[in-house]
Amino acid sequence: MKRLDTSMQQNTVPKNAPEHLLSVTNLNIEFHDHKIPETVVYDFDLVMEEGDIVGLVGESGSGKSMSALAIAGLLQRHNMQKRGEILFEGVDILQCPRSVLRSLQGDEIGIIFQEPMTSLNPVKKIGWQVEEALRLHRNLDREQRRRLALKAMEDVELEHPEVVYNQYPHELSGGMRQRVMIAAAMISEPKLLIADEPTTALDVTIQSQIIALLRRINQEKKTAILFISHDLSLVRKLCHRVMVMQNGYIVESGEANQVFEHPQKEYTKKLIAAIPTLRKRVYTEE
Repeated sequence: MKRLDTSMQQNTVPKNAPEHLLSVTNLNIEFHDHKIPETVVYDFDLVMEEGDIVGLVGESGSGKSMSALAIAGLLQRHNMQKRGEILFEGVDILQCPRSVLRSLQGDEIGIIFQEPMTSLNPVKKIGWQVEEALRLHRNLDREQRRRLALKAMEDVELEHPEVVYNQYPHELSGGMRQRVMIAAAMISEPKLLIADEPTTALDVTIQSQIIALLRRINQEKKTAILFISHDLSLVRKLCHRVMVMQNGYIVESGEANQVFEHPQKEYTKKLIAAIPTLRKRVYTEE
């Protein structure tokens, strides 16, 4: 399989300027919590620019979430080894000081997780949690933070944000909690949003609403989105490009229409065939 091109002629880029928003090269992740080391991601490559939406798909255990967590700088376990390079605007996520990494997380890089109830603090009000990135990365007073939090909640189409601001997570529906997570991730207007299975716990109607919301955020703010999912029907609705992972490897990648209409690998064909609405588009010949 031809890999995504991570090269660019040096003379087209100003000196000391990053070549890409995100460039991941030869990322390998190996766990050392058993007698025999286990590699869960092999030679992962990815390039993203402003406004890109890339879908990272595969079954559970394929390595897609591990790759995303590494890009977000959230894999800090001592019993693992990470090799390769993850450059975000020229900063190597794997090698930079912890202070630099913290300055990026929640500010330049936002992340949405699968289940908001495990990410939101049950004893803190919604407004306080949406404002968290502002407290960490902005020198603003309380009223300024509140105003920006209400605006962020309006932007993700939460009804009655003034009421939601003073509520607790258990008082909201699943769809509302996911919108809160998106508001919290977007309040600092990050350049990259990592969405790790953000719709899995939601019903079909709410899933479609969240996908539409992510598409609008991408169009209006030019936010690059790395969308991790095992649901190819959602990926097709949202993503410009698709990368398919199996057993830690990228087995197929390309423009979304090309991958869905003309899948090359048997594994990709099986994933697509498992979705009823896409079965008729699967090519069964080699």
